[in-house]
Amino acid sequence: MRNRMFIAPFVPSPSSVIEYMLKLADLKSNEVLFDMGAGDGRTVIMAAKTFGARGVGIELREDLAKKALSNIHENGLENQVIIINDDMFNVNLTSADVVYLYLTTSANEKIKSKLEHDLKEGTRIVSHDYEIIGWHPEKIENFCENPQLGYPSHTIYLYIK
Repeated sequence: MRNRMFIAPFVPSPSSVIEYMLKLADLKSNEVLFDMGAGDGRTVIMAAKTFGARGVGIELREDLAKKALSNIHENGLENQVIIINDDMFNVNLTSADVVYLYLTTSANEKIKSKLEHDLKEGTRIVSHDYEIIGWHPEKIENFCENPQLGYPSHTIYLYIK
């Protein structure tokens, strides 16, 4: 049995936050988005449906990977989106144009050296609510899901390698 490290819980990003993050990352239709901890696949599905990009979701939990594959199939996106059921530390990220993170600060700390090693110059990294310590973001933006109420609000970090 492989040694798998669970470094962050599954907490899905709301669709409005995902869309905001992908716009902030300036995701284009000829690009590849990697979602580190893809959960049910909502981010890679939106990358394909809304932005026309290719999506690669990496999900450690088998139940979530199967749910993501089912959601991809329901949306007819099998030719645009894949899910890799593996530990994110085992996956080659060199083809990424954009990397999507919704981990924790400590998980970002663990993945930072892999991102530094694998990603090519110019790759954009967007992180939901958690910074990457030691990196200097190009932008830090606050996004409020419900401006009338003033919450919930999210901090979005954009980094460029």
